[in-house]
Amino acid sequence: MTQETFTFQAEVGKLLDIVARSLYSHKEIFLRELISNASDACDKLRYESLTNKELTDTSGGDYRVVLRTDKKKKTLTVTDNGIGMSREELTELLGTIARSGTQAFAEQLSGNKDADMSLIGQFGVGFYSAFMVADKVEVVTRKAGEDKAWAWESDGQGTYTIADAERDTCGTDVIMHITKEDKEYLDDARISTVVKTYSDHIGVPVFLVSSDAEGGEEALTSAAALWTREKKDITADQYKEFYHHAAHAFDEPWLVMHNKVEGVLSYTNLLFVPAMRPWDMFNGERKNKVKLYVNRVFITDDCEELLPAYLRFVRGVVDSEDLTLNISREMLQRDPKLAKIRKGVVKRILGELKKKAEKKPDEYATFWENFGAVVKEGLYEDFENRDSVMELSRFKSTAGDDLVSLAEYVGRMKEGQSAIYYITGEDKEQVARSPQLEGFRAKDVEVLFLTDPIDDFWIQSVNQYEDKLFKSVTRAGDDLDSITEDGDKAKGDKKKDESVATPGIDSLIARIKISLGEAVKDVRVSSRLTDSAVC
Repeated sequence: MTQETFTFQAEVGKLLDIVARSLYSHKEIFLRELISNASDACDKLRYESLTNKELTDTSGGDYRVVLRTDKKKKTLTVTDNGIGMSREELTELLGTIARSGTQAFAEQLSGNKDADMSLIGQFGVGFYSAFMVADKVEVVTRKAGEDKAWAWESDGQGTYTIADAERDTCGTDVIMHITKEDKEYLDDARISTVVKTYSDHIGVPVFLVSSDAEGGEEALTSAAALWTREKKDITADQYKEFYHHAAHAFDEPWLVMHNKVEGVLSYTNLLFVPAMRPWDMFNGERKNKVKLYVNRVFITDDCEELLPAYLRFVRGVVDSEDLTLNISREMLQRDPKLAKIRKGVVKRILGELKKKAEKKPDEYATFWENFGAVVKEGLYEDFENRDSVMELSRFKSTAGDDLVSLAEYVGRMKEGQSAIYYITGEDKEQVARSPQLEGFRAKDVEVLFLTDPIDDFWIQSVNQYEDKLFKSVTRAGDDLDSITEDGDKAKGDKKKDESVATPGIDSLIARIKISLGEAVKDVRVSSRLTDSAVC
């Protein structure tokens, strides 16, 4: 047998140290992560076998995850009959994980156990949680459609090996050599409790085979997809664990949306908005992470047509009986049924966000701090739902520290004010110091701070809100003359100001015009600056 030894990517070494030694208070999640990976592998083979006729599916449709304990050998094995991995994929996925963001993961590690744990699944590195309970991990796998099998092995100390192996069918075995301190994970009762706590919701059945058992295997899960159940039969904890599975996350879901649409077109969606900002939210590819199923058969988790990019932070599943089961990803782009599903799902998400904003504004403000910069992309990209996105949008302003909606801004506009004023810049502190705001502050006219990169794009295409034009303060100095500060008092002050003209101002303007000639178009008095010198 040919065996080669490789060195882990540098960041993986740090990752292994953190995962294996720092997150000890949550060790049981390793099993959830491995079962989730096994379930995903089964889903992928189920889909690929529908669209690739040359691919051999040896499962007979009986996809499963099997756990095997062996107290004599001190091993716990997680086996699936899913799609498996090729030699190249073993190196790419288990040796470098460059695609999964290991470098970014390492950079974001904070030293806080709960915060660091929440990053594991988000970065797609859940496999390495096996080293929390094992001093050696072996992976035996065979890719569907290939004849050769491969064995990957590592003790997590900096190197791994890949060698030829034997496996009769496609699928993967993850064999963990359990440490003495973690022998509880060789106990059937403990394994059963962990699986039922964390993985009861997945659509692939999980079985337990013990070296102590006398024949047969024990079913640990019902294999009923959670979204197919009635909402009244699902607990908050079950929703939470499904979110952990679907999003590969450890935080609490901030918002849960579970509903069934029946009619000419039927579908079910179980969607979540995370409490924490996903690490890759500003990735240039802007892919959504919602999984598409057809009649409970996984189709893809990379469907651009299912959700617009500005909702890419949403996690979960959409399942429809009305789409074609063997639909290709190319056909999805042209499927009118999927377009209708997308329209309904987007409307549902925006509607639920609006309810949150109205009923729990403080919680919504936290959501906006996390995801607002992405949601505002919809102002530029989604003309059909632009009004809804505008209603959801929140801004910092000169009025104080609280975020303000456009409706609130319009509701407190000054008498004589006809536009919504804004200023753009890199951050709130920078724009707040701008001399351009002096005249507006003097008359207590609120100005919105547009400090996200996307603001420069949408503000050019969105002209108005409720018949009120958006106007930059850099082009609105003359507007201040028609705006009163505060009712009758301001009117009286204005008349007083008009009756006491600045002595000699007209002659000064005339002399400046003569002096500058055609170098300037006009010279006039401005109330834009109140403290800074004219420049």
